[in-house]
Amino acid sequence: MKIGIAGVGGIGSNVALNLVRSGVVQLKLVDFDRVESGNLNRQFYFSDQIGLFKVEALKINLSRINPKVEIEALIQRIDAKNCAELFLDCDLIVEGFDRQVDKKMLIETFADKKGVVSACGIAGSDLAAIGSRRIGNCYIVGDFTTDCDQAPLFSHKVTTVANHMSELILCQPGVIHENTFS
Repeated sequence: MKIGIAGVGGIGSNVALNLVRSGVVQLKLVDFDRVESGNLNRQFYFSDQIGLFKVEALKINLSRINPKVEIEALIQRIDAKNCAELFLDCDLIVEGFDRQVDKKMLIETFADKKGVVSACGIAGSDLAAIGSRRIGNCYIVGDFTTDCDQAPLFSHKVTTVANHMSELILCQPGVIHENTFS
């Protein structure tokens, strides 16, 4: 099973990390952004990667964990015109966008075609309200209220949401996760 990750910031990079460490070996990473120093508190990047495209840096980091992982890394902005085509060969899509309009676009593109695992409400520091909801083929994880514009982003909350998302993915039929490290 090939898993597509739309946006490899706090959610996308940490979900990818979890999946590779759990034995998932086929990923498609799509993002246009570069690593910045402000990303390092919650994203799976390092200070010597500042300035690199996120998809390229993440591919390096994930390959260091498991050299057998197959990663397609595309430096591209995802929009309504190219979204369906970019993830045509993926069985499940992880939504890792910051903006609500982009989240909505991705979910509307795939909700009745492929499984989508999305984040909603990852800002702030309160973990108590984190939960998940299923709407058709779409799973949404977060506190459902705290937007990135309303509160700062903290590693412990971003990674907790990413961990819940990873768990939902790994429980899906057909997601092969095995020990590929030996």
